[in-house]
Amino acid sequence: MTRQFSPGGVPGEDVAAYYARRAPHVGLIVTEGTYVDHPSAGSSDRVPQFYGADALAGWRAVAQAVHAAGGRIVPQLWHLGATCTAGSPPHPDAPVLSPSGLRADGTTIGEPAAAADLDAVVASFARAAQDARLAGFDSVEIHGAHGYLLDQFLWSGTNRRRNNHGGSLTNRARLSAEVVAAIRASVGPGFPVLFRFSQWKGGHFDARIADTPSELEQLLTPLVHAGVTAMHVSTRRYWPPAFDGSPLTLASWTKKLTGLPVVAIGSVGVAQAFRGEDEERASSLSLAPLIELFERGEFDLVALGRALLSEPAWPTKLAEGRSTEIRPYDKADERRLT
Repeated sequence: MTRQFSPGGVPGEDVAAYYARRAPHVGLIVTEGTYVDHPSAGSSDRVPQFYGADALAGWRAVAQAVHAAGGRIVPQLWHLGATCTAGSPPHPDAPVLSPSGLRADGTTIGEPAAAADLDAVVASFARAAQDARLAGFDSVEIHGAHGYLLDQFLWSGTNRRRNNHGGSLTNRARLSAEVVAAIRASVGPGFPVLFRFSQWKGGHFDARIADTPSELEQLLTPLVHAGVTAMHVSTRRYWPPAFDGSPLTLASWTKKLTGLPVVAIGSVGVAQAFRGEDEERASSLSLAPLIELFERGEFDLVALGRALLSEPAWPTKLAEGRSTEIRPYDKADERRLT
């Protein structure tokens, strides 16, 4: 839940306390997106970065605070790609990087990334992962979802390349697989590596990187071979079937096709519509459908986003039968370090 509470890209004591408040109540914390050290990775000097002595010291303090509270924590490594704003800090002179020089709406944002640019991106992710291990984090997550750089390569709408990073589904997955392999080489075999992906993109909620299970398998198999430990399947709602002709969710298909542990997320415990949609309720607060899918083996872990933002003790209160005490999600909480 990136909300820009790290001036200069440095997470402070308040950020450490924010995560530590949630640590006793969850099995694992995945942080907000944090920029890798590639100069085109981000466009806000208030979003945390995962490079530089001050920022890494801040993150080390965050990890220590979470561990002291009994939790485990994973940094989410992030490159915005074409969603980055040119001329913005922390590197105002850096060009926007993208597969084909296109935004999600098809407008031109710059030149397509050159091979040297992609090599630099891969190296940036690997350095961040190694720094995370040295800073005491328990794992890393690669953000390959929601229309950011790696997802821009996965999606045909933004990847029009005709070289080995574009065209076929396997080629579109190549950059993500290269990032995974470089991270695996930098952290060693025993350090977990999660990969987050989605069909939808910010502002393009009907977008799809795969239209069939076979296409999804072609995209995910290179990541498995590169060394991913688990998949974080980001959906706006956890329960709808992923493809025509099957009741299986996207999380379930991911588990079936990869054989890896899978994290499911999408409106768990949130009764409000997603980002201003007109429908009355985006989901039910009843967890019966979630439990049913879990017991069918469709996924292994459940992630909370907006619900945990407003209520740090959400899982504990639920487990103790204190659901009436749960503070419901309030969009205003996105502007507060609660």
